[in-house]
Amino acid sequence: MNSLKILYTAVLALISIQAVAQTDKATTAKIVEAKTYTFVARSATPLNVQDISAVMSRMPGAMQGGTINLNETYYEVKVTPDSVIAFLPYYGRSFTAPIGQNEGGVKFTSKKFEYKSKKGKKRGWDILIQTIDAKENYRLALNIGDEGYATLSLNSNAKQSITYQGYLKENEVKKD
Repeated sequence: MNSLKILYTAVLALISIQAVAQTDKATTAKIVEAKTYTFVARSATPLNVQDISAVMSRMPGAMQGGTINLNETYYEVKVTPDSVIAFLPYYGRSFTAPIGQNEGGVKFTSKKFEYKSKKGKKRGWDILIQTIDAKENYRLALNIGDEGYATLSLNSNAKQSITYQGYLKENEVKKD
């Protein structure tokens, strides 16, 4: 009886996680076309998996087959018609060292950027964002499915490429 309760609880938890993770097709289309969405990162896959695996294997529970699971309450890229704000972890080789201890990862706010969006051949969207005014020149390529699941490939002039898996959600409206 006790194992049945545990199984029931686990199934409910998985269903609730899936319900949060995806949006319906209409909502996804609306927020992508309006440029008012947030990409929430659930996992990261560095370009140079072998080097990262060697380091991460010494830490408990972090690495599984080259993918690093992330806490999805922290890491995101928020897109609005007039700005792109990113707060993502970075795993990989950086060609420049950050000066301050708070400067690691991928953190920027860009007000000047190029945004190109096109509907995918079969479904979803392909979005390309190129920052102009960020400290590093970032190129973000988002592949978005109809249900809101997305893959973000991030390229920089100062870091190796990294890929994030996650989902889209509507931007939260600030209440006065």
